Amino acid sequence: MLHKEGYKILVNTLLILLGVNLLSMYLIPDYFFIIKGLLVISVIVYILVIQFFRNPKRKTVLNENNILSSVDGKVVVIEEVEESEYFKDKRLQISVFMSPLNVHVTRYPIGGKVLFSKYHPGKYLAAWLPKSSTENERTTVVVQNNKGTILFRQIAGAMARRIVNYAKQDDQSIQGSDSGFIKFGSRVDIYLPIGTKVNVEIDQKVRGGETVLAEF
Repeated sequence: MLHKEGYKILVNTLLILLGVNLLSMYLIPDYFFIIKGLLVISVIVYILVIQFFRNPKRKTVLNENNILSSVDGKVVVIEEVEESEYFKDKRLQISVFMSPLNVHVTRYPIGGKVLFSKYHPGKYLAAWLPKSSTENERTTVVVQNNKGTILFRQIAGAMARRIVNYAKQDDQSIQGSDSGFIKFGSRVDIYLPIGTKVNVEIDQKVRGGETVLAEF
């Protein structure tokens, strides 16, 4: 299954690649090895773009106590930090870094009411840098259920040039359902109450909508 955010890009990419290949046949008809090489490269590029926008179904087990990973990727940060945008106090931060090969769908870590949702324009520093959390293009979403309140932040990376956020204030979110999409490399930070039980470790690979990062 492909994510809806990829439809336009896939069509445009296909048209460009077709144009390049048709033009090569017209301009250099005698250089078959070049034409064949361009065709092979075009097929590989298109397959890579398709896999980037894949949207696999996930078997989310709904549980108010569990805080799920929003995205696929690798855990790169587990530490106590000062969250200065919404909570304005100390929180436990868990960050997951996504490579361009990961699924880039962002999912709700918990179900509940969306209390806050805001987009921030910014830079495109490498997503693994700590300052990317506050300086890069990003969105901040806060969700509350009966067990607690969490904040998760989509952060653009050096390759990412557009963040899509579906969450709106006062929405009722469903745990594991789509909350957005980040195009081409990025990271997600999740801020939890101090004392939350952490179920993952640094460098662990996680799956969005399935891996339990922590428990209230």
